[in-house]
Amino acid sequence: VQVAESGGGLVQPGESLKLSCTAYGTILTINTMGWYREVSGKERGLVALMDAAGVTTYSDSVKGRFTISRDDAKNTQFHTAYLQMNSLKAEDTAVYYCYVDITQTILPRHIEVWGQGTPVTVSS
Repeated sequence: VQVAESGGGLVQPGESLKLSCTAYGTILTINTMGWYREVSGKERGLVALMDAAGVTTYSDSVKGRFTISRDDAKNTQFHTAYLQMNSLKAEDTAVYYCYVDITQTILPRHIEVWGQGTPVTVSS
């Protein structure tokens, strides 16, 4: 399974960015997909997740500003999630890592995969 991320960059406070993450390969089911973020010297923390039923989880710091969505179109091996980030603040500056919990078509059945990380900088 491969995971590809895109969409990070430098923006000013109050502006928006949209991250995307695509997982592909030996995927039977995407169980959970979303993002964590990491600031240098600190522990990686939850940003937003969406499970197979569409149930979402957000960290308190991003509720009302960030929205996660998924595109699990049928008849495709590509599974994409999006993180729309609005009203960005300086404290949102971090490296954002896509996280995917997968049931595979091969063994081992259950794996967790991380993306390579995409930097987001919010600064005036």
